[in-house]
Amino acid sequence: MTKTAPGRDKPWIFRTYAGHSTAAESNKLYRGNLAKGQTGLSIAFDLPTQTGYDSDHPLSRGEVGKVGVPISHLGDMNTLFDGIPIVQMNTSMTINATAPWLLSLYIAAADVQGAPRTALQGTTQNDIIKEYLSRGTYVFPPGPSLRLTKDVILFTTKEVPKWNPMNVCSYHLQEAGATPVQELSYALATAVAILDMVKTSGQVSDEDFGEVVARISFFLNAGMRFVTELAKVRAFTELWDELTRDRYGVKDEKHRRFRYGVQVNSLGLTEPQPENNVYRILIETLAVVLSKKARARAVQLPAWNEALGLPRSWDQQWSLRLQQILAYETDLLEYGDLFDGSVELTKKVDELKREALAELAAIDAMGGAVAAVETGYLKSKLVESNTRRLEGIEAGEQIVVGVNKFVETEPSPLTAGDGAILVVPEHVEEEQIARLKAWREQRDAKAVAKAIADLRAAAQEDRNIMEPSIAAAKAGVTTGEWGATLREVFGEFRAPTGVGRSARQAGGSLDPVRAEVERVSKKLGRRIKFLVGKPGLDGHSNGAEQIAVRARDAGMEVVYEGIRLTPAEIVNAALEEGVHVVGLSILSGSHVPLVRDVLDRMKSQGISDVPVIVGGIIPPEDERLLLSEGVAAVYTPKNYELNAIMADIVRVVESRAGQA
Repeated sequence: MTKTAPGRDKPWIFRTYAGHSTAAESNKLYRGNLAKGQTGLSIAFDLPTQTGYDSDHPLSRGEVGKVGVPISHLGDMNTLFDGIPIVQMNTSMTINATAPWLLSLYIAAADVQGAPRTALQGTTQNDIIKEYLSRGTYVFPPGPSLRLTKDVILFTTKEVPKWNPMNVCSYHLQEAGATPVQELSYALATAVAILDMVKTSGQVSDEDFGEVVARISFFLNAGMRFVTELAKVRAFTELWDELTRDRYGVKDEKHRRFRYGVQVNSLGLTEPQPENNVYRILIETLAVVLSKKARARAVQLPAWNEALGLPRSWDQQWSLRLQQILAYETDLLEYGDLFDGSVELTKKVDELKREALAELAAIDAMGGAVAAVETGYLKSKLVESNTRRLEGIEAGEQIVVGVNKFVETEPSPLTAGDGAILVVPEHVEEEQIARLKAWREQRDAKAVAKAIADLRAAAQEDRNIMEPSIAAAKAGVTTGEWGATLREVFGEFRAPTGVGRSARQAGGSLDPVRAEVERVSKKLGRRIKFLVGKPGLDGHSNGAEQIAVRARDAGMEVVYEGIRLTPAEIVNAALEEGVHVVGLSILSGSHVPLVRDVLDRMKSQGISDVPVIVGGIIPPEDERLLLSEGVAAVYTPKNYELNAIMADIVRVVESRAGQA
C-alpha cells in the first residue's frame, strides 16, 4: 500500500470496472489489477446474472460472460475471490434487480473466508429506478423492487454497518442523454423515494435514521463540459446536505455528507480516432477530483477503446495509471478547495440548484419518482434530451473532434493487428453451463428445496429477504432459481419505452428522407413498416430509441416494444406485423449468435426476403461476418448521422422489394 506524504490528503479509491468470461478468468484479472496498485474492486456481472437467469436459460444464449462475469451460485463467487481477502477489500458491485442475491452470495463467500460481516466494506449499486429509465436490467415491478431495496438497506444498517446498500446512480442517466439538471433532480428524486419508504416503514427510529442516510452513496458521471460538470458535483453536495437536513431532520453534518463514486462518460467515447478518448477521459476526471469539497470517494475510468469493444488488461492499466499520476505526481492533494470564492462557479452552481429544485418539485407533485416512472414521464424526457443531443452533433452545433470536425486522420497503430480488443471465446458459455450442471448435481436437493420454500415464504409474507437469501446461497441455490422464485411472487415488469407515436416536425434536414419514404411507400402500396428489436438481455436502449424516434419522424410506421425480447418473439412480430425491414440493436457483444438465430428463424418462417439491419458495438471482423451471412447493413458508433441511416434503410427496403 502506497503511503500518503505528510500534508497531503489521502487519494480517492482507484478502481477499474472489470469482469468477463468466467469467475476464474475474472479472478486473475482482479489479482493483476490489485498488484498494479488498484485499491478497490468494481465488479461487472454478465447480463444473465444481472437479470436473475442461470447461464443455461434460453434468454442467456449468447450473453454468458460477455459484459461481465457470470455468477450462478456460491461456487462461482468463491472462485471469483479465490486468493483475494474479502475482509481487506472495498468492493463495488454494479448490480440492481438481483442486488439482494449477489450481496447474499458475497456475504456467504465472506463467511467461507471467515470475514466478519461487520468488517465488510463496499457498495451494491441497487438503484432500480434508473434501470427503468436507462440501463434496463430491471426484473420486478417498481413496488416489489423498492421493497427489496428497502430490505437491503435495513439489513445492512444492522448487520453490515460499513456497507453502502444503495448507490443512487445518475451515471446511466447521463448516458441516456440527461442534462445536468435532470441528473440532479432525477437522482435526488430516487433517493427521496427510497428514504421516504424506509422512514414510513417504521423499522428505523428517528435517532438511527441518520445512519441510514449516511450509508446512501451516489454514482455520478462526468462529461466533457468541464465547468458545468464541476459545478454539478458541487451542486449535488449542497443539495444533498440541504435535503437531508430539511426534509429528514438529520442533525449530524457527517451523516449529511454527499459521498459519491464516479465513472466518467462512456457515451462520448468515439470509434473514429479512438486515441483522442485518452484526453477526454483525463479532462472528465479532473471535474470530479479538483474540487476538494466535492471530490469523488472512488473513481473508475473507462478505457480509451471501449467504443470498439471489450478493453484488454493493458487498456485498463492505462486508465489506472492516469489516476495514479494525478494522485501521486501532481500537488493536487496538498491544497484546500481551489474553487471557493469563484464568482463564475458559484453562479453556475446556484443556477443548477434552482432548476433542479424546480424539477424535483414537479416530480414530487406527480407523486414522486415511482409515479413518474410508471407514467413514462421521466423516460420520455430522457429520450427527448438525447434526441436534442444527437441532433446537435448531426447539425455540427456540438463539435466532436474526429467525428463531425477534423475528421482527416492518420491510421492509429493502437488499433492495428490481431488482439486489439478483448474477445470472449464462444466456448466460455458451454463450459460455464457444464459447471452449472455439475453444481446442481452435487448439492443437497432437499436443502435446496427447503431454502427455496423459505425464500418464497419470506417474499410472500413481506419478511426481510436477506437472511433467507443468504441461507439459500449456502444451500446451493442458483441465481436463476432465486430469480424464478421471486418472479412467481412479484411478477415481471415492462417499463415504458419513452418513444411516442406522434411524429415531431423536426428541422428541414429530414425533408429529403421524408420525401423518399413517401415515394417508396407509394411504390410498395403501403407505408414502410420498420420493426426495431432488442434481442437478448441487453437493456441499453438509447440507440434503439433514437432510431425508432427518427424513423417515426421520417414518416415510417415503427414497431418498437422495448428491451429483452427473444429472437422468436422478434420474428413472430415481424411476421404478424408484415414489416418491410427488421432492425436489431445489440450492445452486449452477443450480436453474432443472436443475429444468426433471428436470420435462421426468419428463413424457417418464410420471411427471409425481409432485410435485416444491425446496430451496436461491432468489431470490423464481426461486421464482415454478419454481412456475409445475409445482414443488409451494419451500423456502429461511427455512424452518428441518423438521417443518413434512415436514407439507407429506405434504399434497402426498395432494393429488396425490387428483388422480391
